[in-house]
Amino acid sequence: MLWIALHLPRLSLESFAATLARGAPAAAARPIALLEAQRIVSVNAAAESHGVKPGLKRATALALAPQIVLGQADARRDAEALLPVAHAALAFTPSVSMQPALEPGASPDTVLLEVRASLRYFGGQSRLGQQIDAALAPFGHVVRRASAATALGAAILARLEPPPQCIDLDTTRQALAAVPVWLLGPGREHWDALQGMGLRRLGDLLGLPRSGLARRFSERMLIEMDAAFGRRPDPREPIVLPPSFETRLELFARADTTEQVLHGASVLLERLIAWLSAQHAFVRRFKLLMRHEARWLASQREGDLAPQATILEIALAEPSRDSAHLLVLLRERLARLQLPAPTLELCLQAEDITRRAPPNIELFATQKSEHEGLTRLIERLQARLGVGQVQRLVAMQEHRPESASAWRPADAALAGAATGAAPARRTRRKAAASSVGVDCLCDVGPAAPRPVWIQAPEPLAEKGARPLFEGRPLQLLSGPERIEAGWWDAALAERDYFIAETGEGALVWIYRDRLPLTRGAGSDAGGEAAGWFLHGRFG
Repeated sequence: MLWIALHLPRLSLESFAATLARGAPAAAARPIALLEAQRIVSVNAAAESHGVKPGLKRATALALAPQIVLGQADARRDAEALLPVAHAALAFTPSVSMQPALEPGASPDTVLLEVRASLRYFGGQSRLGQQIDAALAPFGHVVRRASAATALGAAILARLEPPPQCIDLDTTRQALAAVPVWLLGPGREHWDALQGMGLRRLGDLLGLPRSGLARRFSERMLIEMDAAFGRRPDPREPIVLPPSFETRLELFARADTTEQVLHGASVLLERLIAWLSAQHAFVRRFKLLMRHEARWLASQREGDLAPQATILEIALAEPSRDSAHLLVLLRERLARLQLPAPTLELCLQAEDITRRAPPNIELFATQKSEHEGLTRLIERLQARLGVGQVQRLVAMQEHRPESASAWRPADAALAGAATGAAPARRTRRKAAASSVGVDCLCDVGPAAPRPVWIQAPEPLAEKGARPLFEGRPLQLLSGPERIEAGWWDAALAERDYFIAETGEGALVWIYRDRLPLTRGAGSDAGGEAAGWFLHGRFG
């Protein structure tokens, strides 16, 4: 067996820092410390440079660093931050478990992976380690990664700096022999007695009588030593993914703007991506709950309270687990949202997921990748402008060109069908237009190429029964295409359409009206004689 241990030595500080406004210019340089029972239990490098260290009282820390940010240690918050690390590890092996903390009552800070069966698939131990590091990078944690032949041995070695990488049982035992005794659970409890006897490393305990060790330092000392050195089985219970996703983040300070909410929501999105990756799934819909501070609404009558929470639901046209894409959609929706009260806590929920094959990494753009790009563009525009403000041009069952298309709300889910059918339509259009050298985009039949943009009919002068464009005669290339329609709605059209070429070589779409052109009601003029009209231009 081969175990990889992922130890997060600064998990408590990092989980608390995630509640602060991410992206603040001086956030990384501010001194931060965590309190428990009014004493400092953890500090970052900036606080340590001011002389603040674990064990000091709160008042002493404030005296040394007045600008220090003090937070309360929270085991539940640490567990919420460690769980996504375990979910990310599940993408590499199903055998993932948590290592209990060394001190009683503390939250776990180490994740264990059994990866012997995964080495060949991921290209060996070195490349597997690199991919694990890349998967954990978005969380922003400091991670010490060690490998060993035993689970407990890997957990102990991961606490060293730098953590060793052992590949078999012999190298594991050699590395463990040099480990300080206090890294073993019972060794920490009896550290003073062991140090007084000159027993500072695990290797110093190997040559002592086992009965004497058990009698003086408890049987648990021998049990953990045997498990670490591979002399007894050490079964681990793997974690199981929940059927639905829900994670929370309590903000350190209230968020008054949607941009501040977005910083906290980005932390929750990374956790969602890890949960999806663990089961090779993609999300179709998720909710962001923003729990507000209880306050009165000044704009309404007395007695009305602001809502306790605002729910923002994001529905995707195409399932995705791309954190950048989901963050863009969330940013656009939050930009249009007005918060009724400051936000104190965020909660992200997801139940509607789908499982499918992972996306293929392509060298050149394909029809599928183009479809995904169009879908994401439509989703982003709809998130920014609203669903009804993004429209598409659809073909209608109508022969009259001015009525042959209409605007409808864009549906990103149908973009794939339209993209998939495009090559066949394009082939038919090119074949139809090859005789006149026209490349058009409108599908109106195999023998009737039409331009993309149709303009209002513009009368053309004529000379000797030949139409003129900008004073020069047009050369007819193809036609006529006769259209007779509209008798049912009092808008009769009887026209003969031609494709013509101008003197500069441009192609235009013209027609000859076979009926007099009737002007609208209220016009001083009556009707005009049938003649030539410009109706469109080819690109």
